[in-house]
Amino acid sequence: MNFDDLPGLTVTVDSVAYDPTRPAPPDRPHPFVYHISIHNGSPETVSIFGRKWIVRDTEGQTMVVEGDGVVGQFPKLSPGETFSYNSYHVIKAESCASGSFFGTTSQGRPVCTRIPVFEMTPPMLV
Repeated sequence: MNFDDLPGLTVTVDSVAYDPTRPAPPDRPHPFVYHISIHNGSPETVSIFGRKWIVRDTEGQTMVVEGDGVVGQFPKLSPGETFSYNSYHVIKAESCASGSFFGTTSQGRPVCTRIPVFEMTPPMLV
């Protein structure tokens, strides 16, 4: 399936913060909470059905995370609407994250929008 960018469908990274209270495995001990908003400034209604994250660290490792929905939801955004949520990544070393959300318009056209790159630097590495 080919996905087109939909002019006006955008993503903002509203905040990123280190949160040591979140659970994290020993091999990736640094949790970062992020707040994201998907804005539909297009004239079309869009249903978001999936996402793909790419997290690259300074040690040369890449983790790809793909899945259905967005935090267990499948937001339907009419023109002018925004869907905001928060989640978190757990990392081993200084990392940057980027990705895309995938959806369809009410006419069934597959569309995507990019998640801007953001950095995660654990406090002890600053």
